[in-house]
Amino acid sequence: MTIIKPELLLESLPDGMYATDRERRITYWNKAAERISGFSGTEVVGSRCSDGILQHVDELGQQLCLGRCPLAATIEDGGTREAHVYLHHKQGHRVPVTVRVSPVHDSKGAVIGAVEVFSEDNGIHDLLRNLSEARREALVDELTDLGNRKSCELTLRSRIARLASHGVPFGVVFLDVDHFKFINDAFGHQVGDHVLLMVARTTERSLRPRDVVTRRGGDEFVIVLDNASPSTLEEIAERMRTLIEQSFITHEGTRVSVTASLGATMGVVDDTPDTAIARADALMYESKESGRNRLTIG
Repeated sequence: MTIIKPELLLESLPDGMYATDRERRITYWNKAAERISGFSGTEVVGSRCSDGILQHVDELGQQLCLGRCPLAATIEDGGTREAHVYLHHKQGHRVPVTVRVSPVHDSKGAVIGAVEVFSEDNGIHDLLRNLSEARREALVDELTDLGNRKSCELTLRSRIARLASHGVPFGVVFLDVDHFKFINDAFGHQVGDHVLLMVARTTERSLRPRDVVTRRGGDEFVIVLDNASPSTLEEIAERMRTLIEQSFITHEGTRVSVTASLGATMGVVDDTPDTAIARADALMYESKESGRNRLTIG
């Protein structure tokens, strides 16, 4: 009989897993944790959660690793916890994950650390990536792998038709990265592209499965929210804004981050793709004129 070593089992898990001591110093980091976060074990093991590697935030953008951390609470009281958070990927964007934390006890029952298992909250945002090559060229933005202008138009026509025939509401968000020209001028276009990818991935992963984010061009994105009420529109748009603000990449030791200005509106029956986008675009400019890094709804 072949005996499988415990560490081989841990390395085979599809979910990310890491362990810490009582000071929250990371002592173990499995392969799935590397895949989900982008950070290798050699980069992480030996560091503390508060050193700013994963930098978990909640939907309000509140930093968890410096205060309201489920793992720290588990070490303190020995309870188990589950939470939905957004970790910081090595490439800069935010990744939605479900974390489950359990205490680790010594032979006398004292808590000596904790183990956290985390898994991606996957939606269906990779639908366009599975299209044939010809369809991809027509509908997919080359840099971000999101839908392009044509894809956005087709999505909006479909949502307008559903609203007219079945009364299914939808929302439109126009998102523009603040001061993006400064990023290109200060760091170069390659870093600018990485920032756009960071914004695209963070935005994409802040949505629900049937919502769609598209790149209109440059630093502009249009997001179509399916079956959305006004309150849902505000909640999701504000979550996008907050998570972008909390995302960053590192270039030659410098932290590079951006904010975004957003305009959001509900679709109406007599809309066309152009009128819905124009309305959201105008609201986005109100956000710009009001100081940027904010959401305007109308």
